[in-house]
Amino acid sequence: MPKRRTPKRPACFVYILGAGGKGGFRTYVGWTTDIDRRLAAHNTGKGARSTRGRVWTLLYAEPCKSPRAAMSREWHLKRDRTFRRRLRSNHAA
Repeated sequence: MPKRRTPKRPACFVYILGAGGKGGFRTYVGWTTDIDRRLAAHNTGKGARSTRGRVWTLLYAEPCKSPRAAMSREWHLKRDRTFRRRLRSNHAA
């Protein structure tokens, strides 16, 4: 009997968070191996310093095959202002 293959879970994710506040709506781009744990860390003040004091929601997540691929994609998404602006406007609508 052939072995059953279980689908491989992505090694990493690149994600974009969004939050409103005094300074307007902001986005944050990062990468992680566990999106739920990372979002909880951002919302409890244990994430990146720039994310403290806001309530963040997940706007976008993309699976990556390796940490290296995730870091590369994160670098590109941080510079893609048009994509982040589009996510922002979709969230506000």
